[in-house]
Amino acid sequence: MNEPADPREPDESLKTAGNVSYLLHTIVAVGAVMPGVQASVGLLIVAFVLDLVKKGDAEGTWQESHFRWRIRSVLWAAGLYLVTAPLWLLLLPSTAAAEANAVVA
Repeated sequence: MNEPADPREPDESLKTAGNVSYLLHTIVAVGAVMPGVQASVGLLIVAFVLDLVKKGDAEGTWQESHFRWRIRSVLWAAGLYLVTAPLWLLLLPSTAAAEANAVVA
């Protein structure tokens, strides 16, 4: 007979969604530290939305904490990016001045 599934054990689709999310996070993280390789922020957004959608299905399973962790990681990264993004403006004047000096010389 069909026995009810253990509520603490996630189904295969939840495990697959978690693995896909981890893969997308890994691609973005590796792309961020490799020169010349820039993974799209879109991949991170896809992983974030996937985690948000599947988070409710993970309640009561061991994967609940994994979904929470990935969601918090993206939110922390976005917050830190917004805080540090204006610092890039400090590089623009020096870059423009260096290009102007190179053209004059």
